[in-house]
Order: sequence, then C-alpha cells, then structure tokens
Amino acid sequence: MTGLDFTESAALLGLFTGLGVFLLWWSCWDDPPRRRRQSRLDRQIRETLHRAGLPGARISVLAASSAGLALLIFATAFAFTGSWAPAACFACFAAAAPALLIRQRARSRQREAREQWPEAIDHLASGIRAGLSLPEAVMALAERGPEELREHFAYFTRQYRGTGNFAASMRALKEHCADPVADRVAEALVLTRHVGGTEVGVVLRALAEFVRAENRVRAELQARQQWTVVGARLAVAAPWVVLAMLSLRPENAAAYSSAAGATMLLTGLLVSVCAYWLMRRIGRLPEEPRVLR
Repeated sequence: MTGLDFTESAALLGLFTGLGVFLLWWSCWDDPPRRRRQSRLDRQIRETLHRAGLPGARISVLAASSAGLALLIFATAFAFTGSWAPAACFACFAAAAPALLIRQRARSRQREAREQWPEAIDHLASGIRAGLSLPEAVMALAERGPEELREHFAYFTRQYRGTGNFAASMRALKEHCADPVADRVAEALVLTRHVGGTEVGVVLRALAEFVRAENRVRAELQARQQWTVVGARLAVAAPWVVLAMLSLRPENAAAYSSAAGATMLLTGLLVSVCAYWLMRRIGRLPEEPRVLR
C-alpha cells in the first residue's frame, strides 16, 4: 500500500511538474504577427469609435448589443413566420446592423469634419498672425472654431491646462480626432513649436487650400457614385423583403424550414453578403492613411 501511494505521488508530481514547465513555455511564447494583427484591428475599431463620437464605448458592450438585437429579431421573426431558417437570416442581418451604423456615422462625421477643417486652419492662421501663441491660438478654436471641431479643441484645452506639455497635448488631439488632416496640422504645429519660424501662417494657408481642393474632388466623386451605391443597396435588400413577405404564409415557411430550403437561404445569405461587400469595396473612395499617427 505504501509503495502504491509512493507511485501515485511520483506520478502526480511528474504530472504537475510537466504542466508547470508547459505553462512557463507557453507564457514565453511570442507570436508577433498575431499580436500585430490584433493591435491593428483594435486600433481600427478604436479609431472608428472615435470618429463616430463614441470614444468611451466598449467593444464588449457593442458585441453584447449586437447579440441581443439578433436574439430579439430572431424571436420576433420566428413568432411571425414559425420557421427558424428565415428568422436566422434576419438575425444575422440584425447582428451586423450596429457595426454598420457606427461605421456609417463615423464616415458621416469624418466627412463633415473634413469640410470644416479648412475653416479651422484659417482661424488658426489668423490667430497666429494676430500675435497669439500657438497654444492660445489652438485653445481659442474651442470657442470660435467650427462647431463640429470644437469638442476636439476643448479636449486639447483640458489636456494642455492639465499637463502644460504642448507636444503631448497635440498627440492626444490627434488620437481624439483620428483624422489624417488633424495629424498634418498637429505635426506642423509641433514642429513650429520646437524649431520656431515665421512661415507657419503660409504653411497653414497652403494646407487649407490643399484640403479644400481635395474636398471638392471627393464631393464630386461621391455625388457621381451615390446613385449607383443606393441602387446596389436596394438590389441586395429587395430579395429579403420579398422573403419576409413570403414567409408569412405557413406553406412557404414550412418549405424554408426543410433542409433544401435552409440550404437555399444560406446560399442566398452568403451571396448577398459577398455582393454587398464587393459593392462597398468597389464603390469606396480611397481613404488617406494616417502616416503621421
């Protein structure tokens, strides 16, 4: 009995020793490509939330909201149709709706901010030409700047008054705006602050003209492609509206609940998602990268 206990103790000791060595090895294991992908994805999500005006939103809360909305739509559709297959398809669309709405809001706010950045740059150049220091000229935009950008400059004002560090406050402003134009303006101001110079007004006015010209070209392209984008969205949504109407009949709902009907709906769902993604990919205007992040 004593030998048996000793054998069992030795086996358990070996097992736990091996488990401890494995955990130590696993903790030292590094996967830089995967971490870079995760950090890049997290950064993109955070930038999208900032652009949408939801800097304090948590990704877990958004995921829970999407799951809750999907369950609600599934239960509602199943109650009306009595078929799980159409209800599952509508639940998939409902789960993607919050993310699509946030991205649409982010693009809309970024487009409005792009239109107002030239005015903000003009105000900034005028303040510097009037004799204001760089921090004073930037903080003045929180009260006299464009309406859409005042919250960003108010955030800079709080950061600068709390730290007194102009470069760090400008970095915080860039992250709060999450916009390439803001990156260029902030870097120009930080460089001027460090090395000095009298040409900052000329640089800012040239930057304002460049942004105005870019906005004119972008607005013209968006106006030309808008009808195509709307038509493509209607073409994707129309079959599912027809499906919702057909599913209200019991015989159609029973047909969709079969294996063949569920396979057909799954194929249609995949085709719709791929077509919508391809439409957005082809019709999307190239976004300026944030090289001065």
